[in-house]
Amino acid sequence: MLWVKALHIVSMVCWFAGLFYLPRLFVYHAACEDEPGRQRFKIMERKLYRGITTPSMVATVVFGLWLIGYNVEGYMSQGWIHAKLLLVVLLIGYHFYCGHLVKVFRDDQNTRSHVFYRWFNEMPVLALVAIVILAVVKPF
Repeated sequence: MLWVKALHIVSMVCWFAGLFYLPRLFVYHAACEDEPGRQRFKIMERKLYRGITTPSMVATVVFGLWLIGYNVEGYMSQGWIHAKLLLVVLLIGYHFYCGHLVKVFRDDQNTRSHVFYRWFNEMPVLALVAIVILAVVKPF
């Protein structure tokens, strides 16, 4: 179980690294005014989303479900796990919305300013804080 927990944590760290950096790329991409720069951001966004962030999300979910599988009844009887799983589902939705935005930028269809993406970039931070507190403190 400790190996699975370690792999869950490592994959979660990689997933969050992608979720922190990808929207930051959107900030810079939205502010970019030259074509070579925009093309460079498109490549970076695609590679980050497909090559790191999505595989890390899949690994995080797989290892997390594996951990729950060790004691389904025990975990599911505690309120904190329900709150954590709800936040993870919302984070998965955020992840796929980032994938949508990668396509929006790829197709030169972005209509939002860099300021919007600066605020958008803060959402996974709030989720991370809440998820870690729920998993470590288990407040209910």
